[in-house]
Amino acid sequence: MKKQSTFMAWVTRMPLIKRWSLMHCFQEENVSEHSHQVSVIAHLLTVIRNKRYGGNLNPEKAAVIAIYHEISETKLQDMNSKTKYHSPEFTAAFKKLEDIAEQECLKTLPEDLQGEFSDLLVQKNVDADYKSIVKAADILAAYIKTLNELRFNNDEFLHVKEGLDPRIEKLIETLPEVKDFMDVFCNSCTTTFDKISG
Repeated sequence: MKKQSTFMAWVTRMPLIKRWSLMHCFQEENVSEHSHQVSVIAHLLTVIRNKRYGGNLNPEKAAVIAIYHEISETKLQDMNSKTKYHSPEFTAAFKKLEDIAEQECLKTLPEDLQGEFSDLLVQKNVDADYKSIVKAADILAAYIKTLNELRFNNDEFLHVKEGLDPRIEKLIETLPEVKDFMDVFCNSCTTTFDKISG
């Protein structure tokens, strides 16, 4: 009998990891839901880049990288970004923990499959262009979450929006596809069900 891999256990436990755990949320969100949304946004951003701005990235690859971009949180939980980026020393230490967890997840796969997953699971191995798209999608997903919380008058997210606004402005300077996303898709993310069909 072949040795069982625990790789899928890493994936199937992602819904158990709560995001925004230090904040009151009108609508709870888990890492699996977040990763799905980041995947959809990364795919869309890549299509926009390719169609409108001369890009040549694979949208499906961007989506798959996004699916796995938080795999380390299966072991480490979700870390509040204010804490994670509190100081260079703390950031470096936490990034090291993330890398260890990603490498551990990779090693759960059968050896002959690990090469296919190395640049999807282990963030330091992800191509820089894909990494920037997924990071932009990650920020946009957090922004959409923030808009939804603010729509229900959850003022805990006021400071989150204040922090995200300049980050998105900075992204727009280098990634025109982010501006397109903001102009065409972002505000409608909070549309009510009755208006969803236009």
